[in-house]
This record gives sequence, C-alpha cells and structure tokens, in this order.
Amino acid sequence: MLILLPPSEGKTPADAGAPVDLGQLHFPGLTGARREVAAALADVSAREDALAHLGVGASLAHDVLRNTRLAAEPAAPAHSIYSGVLYDALGYHRMTPAQKRKADAGVVVVSGLWGAVAFADRIPAYRLSMSVGLPGVGKLAGFWKPKLGAALEAHAKGHLLVDCRSSTYAAAWTPAPERTVAVNVFTERDGTRKVVSHFAKHTRGELARHLLTRRGKSPETPEQLARAAGEKWAVELVPGTARKHHTLNIILAD
Repeated sequence: MLILLPPSEGKTPADAGAPVDLGQLHFPGLTGARREVAAALADVSAREDALAHLGVGASLAHDVLRNTRLAAEPAAPAHSIYSGVLYDALGYHRMTPAQKRKADAGVVVVSGLWGAVAFADRIPAYRLSMSVGLPGVGKLAGFWKPKLGAALEAHAKGHLLVDCRSSTYAAAWTPAPERTVAVNVFTERDGTRKVVSHFAKHTRGELARHLLTRRGKSPETPEQLARAAGEKWAVELVPGTARKHHTLNIILAD
C-alpha cells in the first residue's frame, strides 16, 4: 500500500541542519526537473510582483523570500516540514518507531517544487502551489505529469494506491485506475450529502494514520481498504472502470 498526500500550504521551517541534497531524495529521475523548477521559483520570488505571481498575500512575504535561497536553507524530513490540518491528524510524531518506519516507506507527497518526495526525505520549507505557472516551466501540473508518470510507476507497481490528494495535485499524476482508490469525504444530514473542505483534510489525515497504525496486514485491494476504513467510519466503495479509479466515500454525520 502507498498513500499519496498533497503537501500542506503552510510549512514549518527547520531550525537548523544541512541544506537539501537533491541527490539523496527519492525518485532520482526527477533531479533535473527539481533543479529547473527551483531555479525558476527563485527568479520569480525575487521579483517585485512575486507575491501576486505566486498567489499569496503580504503576510507570506518572508516565506516567498525563503524561496530565493532554498539551496542554503536548513532541511528536515518532509513529515516535519509539512504541517496543517491533514498532517496534524496524521500525527507522525505520535507514532511508534515501527509505525514511523511504515510511514516512511509507504507515504509519497506530490509537490509543486519537488515533484514527489518520500516522507523521510529532507527538504527545506518553501512556498509554491501546484496551480502556479513559472516562466520557462509553465503550469506545474502539466510540467510534472509526464515526469511523475515515469518516476512513480515503477515505485507504485504492485501496490494499492490510497489517493488522498486534492484535485490540484491529483492533476500532476494519474496512476493506473485498477489499483487506485481516491478518497472523498462528505457530511450527511437527512439523506443529503455535502462536500466539506476542512473536515476532508482532517479525515484524510485520520485515514492515513489509521492505515499506518492499525494491526494486521495493509490493504491490498479496494475492498480490503473499504473494510479497514469501515473500522472507523461509515463508508461506501464506488468501483472503478477500465478508465476511472475506484472511489472510497467516507460519510461523516453532520
């Protein structure tokens, strides 16, 4: 089983440590593309219109300035850099050593800057959304899509993929539908369902934690995933087709 996560919008910078070593990150086939995106991001982040180009407000000016010196910024494992609702619910720091090893091996974060990283890969904090376009690179989802396909297909071979990415990040790589289960979260009241944003992030983080910490074998099929999720929530599995992935709907009482 592999769990695909989006990055968090906010990041927690490392206090100290060596800078990122691109040669030590997982998926080395992405190294050249990572350098290309990092260089374009540094150039844009140094411009007067950097905040507008990156789609962020003035309160994040310090984060954008950090983009200009990522090669020198201290790096830390991705699970400590990424923060926010989903990652708080996942609670890596509350796991046992064995559970942390399972997370390090089984979580992949799809990123606008790095393409994809493993949970233990050491990276600096940065500010860049997959929805942004960069000069010379273009829209990041389109830039990364062929590259992630080449880099991740071999890594994902034989695994059930639990896709907890948002639509922005899901656009950057479409894995084989027969072994992919996208996770949706709804609230339901009086038979009416409603999509929820904040609770969706939190619940996806809780699902990732449950799958990484529960006893027994990891799910290997969409049906086994639905049974595992059903240990905590009301769920329904919508079977996929030859062209469309499976979908796991988690239904929360409103």
